[in-house]
Amino acid sequence: MQRVAVLSDIHGNLVALDACLADLVAQGGADAIIAAGDLCLDGPRPKKVLQRLEEIGAKCISGNTERYLAGIGEEQHSSSESAQIAWTRKQVGEKWLAWLHELPFSLRVADEENELLVVHANPSNDEEHLWPDADDATLERLIGEECAKTIAFGHLHLPYVRHWRGRLLVNVASVGLPKDGDARACYAIFTQRDGGWEVKHRRVTFDVKKVATQLADSGIPDSAELVASLRRHRYKRLKGYIP
Repeated sequence: MQRVAVLSDIHGNLVALDACLADLVAQGGADAIIAAGDLCLDGPRPKKVLQRLEEIGAKCISGNTERYLAGIGEEQHSSSESAQIAWTRKQVGEKWLAWLHELPFSLRVADEENELLVVHANPSNDEEHLWPDADDATLERLIGEECAKTIAFGHLHLPYVRHWRGRLLVNVASVGLPKDGDARACYAIFTQRDGGWEVKHRRVTFDVKKVATQLADSGIPDSAELVASLRRHRYKRLKGYIP
């Protein structure tokens, strides 16, 4: 039996990451910790987050923001986003930028009969959200060829579990930037059983005010908008659905 903790979308929030790691210890720990992308952009402590993940021996995969920082792809960014990317690159330095460049797209745990696949957004790419109400056509396009029976992902900062065509789809949501109307950090613990993987989401309180102050004092461009997003803890487009 294996226990795997999957943490995603830390976004440079060391306070929330440390709170989740302390909670994981209180839950009995895990055999492996996997960080599922979007590790350091948009937060006040990008380098310290990467260093903490290295300290604990976490296995990491790339998200879309790792590509932005590593300069992979040709995405168009707003002037604000470009400035934040440049600031974060300077903060983490060349060594960590090279490390981000080499991160894998996905990680697989256990054998083919009971495999856990961890990706950032979906098994096909690191950009498209898997919404909890995604239709069959969308899921078929993004997941249809994947054989793993359990798929863990983030990118969309909304925790959910969904069964689809014999697969267990688990959004582990966000450690550093919750957006489901709950200000607490979120991660998931997966426990391997004979019949598949059992999952438990964990919600963890962290000092939002402290992180907001760190953002305001960090020097990151347009910090006010990042602070507003942190404090809002919900997607703007879902403001009529999430209280």
